[in-house]
Amino acid sequence: MLAARTDCHQHLWPEALVEELRRRSRPPRLDGWELLLEGEAPYAVEPGDHDAAKRHRADADDGVDLVLLSLSSPLGIELLPPEESAPLLAAWHEYADDLPAGRALWAAPRLVEHDPAELARVLARPSVCGLQVPATVMTTPHAVEQLAPVLEVAETADLPVLVHPGPVAAPESEVPGWWAALTSYPAQLTAAWFAWHAAGRSLLPRLRIGFVALAGLAPLHHERLAQRGGSLGEIDPGVFYETSSYGRQAVDAMTRVVGADALVHGTDRPYAGPTDLALGPAFDRAVEVVNPHHFLHGGPR
Repeated sequence: MLAARTDCHQHLWPEALVEELRRRSRPPRLDGWELLLEGEAPYAVEPGDHDAAKRHRADADDGVDLVLLSLSSPLGIELLPPEESAPLLAAWHEYADDLPAGRALWAAPRLVEHDPAELARVLARPSVCGLQVPATVMTTPHAVEQLAPVLEVAETADLPVLVHPGPVAAPESEVPGWWAALTSYPAQLTAAWFAWHAAGRSLLPRLRIGFVALAGLAPLHHERLAQRGGSLGEIDPGVFYETSSYGRQAVDAMTRVVGADALVHGTDRPYAGPTDLALGPAFDRAVEVVNPHHFLHGGPR
């Protein structure tokens, strides 16, 4: 419904996924509630962050009507060998069958030995809202060409794609806990956005695609792009930018380049929370209600 106030980007791990991660003997894995990844320091997961009832209350307090839940792509599940990814992806996608009203799920593809028919069946589940892919698999125009058969399944189903940061390389020395979120993640998103800008639309003319975290602010580099021989060109009405972890200054700057119609609300809960952008009620309605509707369902912006 067009009146739904939507959060396009949250993370909530179902119990079945937690148990599958605990069964693993190597990363990505959970040791109790300690998350172990190849490229990041051990992370102490707060169990309450993945309590569905607690999250529902928090969203209700914020007046959110529809929450789109996202698999954590930095785990690297999509890129595991099929025999390893299968139980994890099954646990994630089966969660869609248990979701209450007001919740939907971004599907995650198996990117090693991709099976289009398998992905099409997943996307056809009633509570699946679209497809999420890690930015690390589309960081060059050639990579977008290689990924196109996966994205085409979503395009055929008339469902959107969300681009999310993927796994990171291990740092050479100790770094602050926020390091990946401020370095690797924005860099991945920026590269993915430029790769899509260079090659994506010609390959997938009808696909609606969104980038979390304002695509790492990539469109703000349009002046430098022009200086180095590229061109921003016309604003693509099929590209959207999710706002998580950014505030008024960054969001306002993005509207001056891509327009307010391209922005969609997201929080990245539990890793970040909602931000009051203080840009007025009309802007809030556009970003939280109208634009997410167009991102999910299409139609003229």
